[in-house]
Amino acid sequence: MFGSNPNFEPGVDIATSGLNSKGETIPLLPMPLETCFDLDHSHLAYVTAYDNGKMDGADKNKTMPFGGCVVPPNPQYRYVDNSTGIVQPYFDIAKQYGWANRMYQTNQGPSYSAHQFFLAGTSAPTTYSKLFVSGNPIKEPFGCTGPPDNTVTVIDPDGDESTNPPIFPCFEHPTLTDVLNDAGITWKYYSELFDSLFNAPNSIRHMCEAKENQNGGLDCTGRDFVNNDVIGSHLVLKDIKECKLAQVSWVTPTNQESDHPRMTDGRGPAWVASLVNALGTNPACAGTGEEYWKDTAIFITWDDWGGFYDHVKPFRQGQPNGWGRGFTYGFRVPLLVVSAYTPAGFVDNAEHDSGSLLKFIETNFAPPGKQLGPIGPGTYADAYADDSLQAYFALNSPRPFQPIHVNFYFRFFLREEEDKGRRVFEEMARCGMGCWF
Repeated sequence: MFGSNPNFEPGVDIATSGLNSKGETIPLLPMPLETCFDLDHSHLAYVTAYDNGKMDGADKNKTMPFGGCVVPPNPQYRYVDNSTGIVQPYFDIAKQYGWANRMYQTNQGPSYSAHQFFLAGTSAPTTYSKLFVSGNPIKEPFGCTGPPDNTVTVIDPDGDESTNPPIFPCFEHPTLTDVLNDAGITWKYYSELFDSLFNAPNSIRHMCEAKENQNGGLDCTGRDFVNNDVIGSHLVLKDIKECKLAQVSWVTPTNQESDHPRMTDGRGPAWVASLVNALGTNPACAGTGEEYWKDTAIFITWDDWGGFYDHVKPFRQGQPNGWGRGFTYGFRVPLLVVSAYTPAGFVDNAEHDSGSLLKFIETNFAPPGKQLGPIGPGTYADAYADDSLQAYFALNSPRPFQPIHVNFYFRFFLREEEDKGRRVFEEMARCGMGCWF
């Protein structure tokens, strides 16, 4: 995402070339943000690219083209072309606020398990299991409301995905939302669909509580899901405008805004910048006088490395006590930190992972003299993360918001969400109960 300008500010660590399995140096070249191909980024692809720490196996991973796609040479050694400014909002956010050189996936695999780590600091099937869910389910819809023959692979502590049979993608263990509920802290989880790859609560049994609906399908009926899982990612803009933000929010993108190869239409950077701008420019809330910009931290990160080359190897393979051995930690992903207390152009070299985000929430909302969390029995990612994210909030007083230039304004995304809701309502009125949305 940032390779088009690897020196966009001092201290940033982005390579301009990489090694392949033949020992050759491959220059990193541009490609569009919208592509017709995807790269393998399964756990096996991680193992291949990692190559026992040599970081030279990316070229061995397969490419997955779509239709009559023409795949460029060395597709794993590419960065997003920014000649039109399509990813410039990301650069501007990083330069105006904070950038992490050492943010790693917790897991060594694709999106589905990564979002479980964002929610709970684990992708274990049960609270005390030593296994992790390692891949994506084999079909849609995902999670506890999926078809009974849907399965997802699991991995053991030795990194073996073949010893244990695949399981149904519905798990039961505590998540950060349970910690927040117990402490009386409000939260919401925004997702485009209730059963999407990015909607992690759908795969937690006690959050979803799947029950059959009148159409013969399954719906999530749990209190957590019904009250806090917001269907429609853009509705976070409405909640900002109406001063209804929860204390903690997860905001996941639509496919078009995900930056994911073969899925995105290129509007991801504009969407993220629009969300930042909406929060930063929101006026003081009527009644309370709260100004979101003065008391909100925004963490912008990606769920996996996408199969592309990186020169920095993961900072750790599991924990000394054996937790995560064989599946943590993964490759680097970008992390941008935005707040009124973040110095402009702050570059951080501390080591972070998804557990660091959860740890920050636990630390930030802990009552004086008390502890909030950890989530699980001392064996989830938050328990192993330190408080180094506090370094991003070094200013003693809030500085004014600096808007991010973008061609799509947040009103576009809010209007799009309203138009979509209107179309669904009109279609439901037309076809009655014979429709499925």
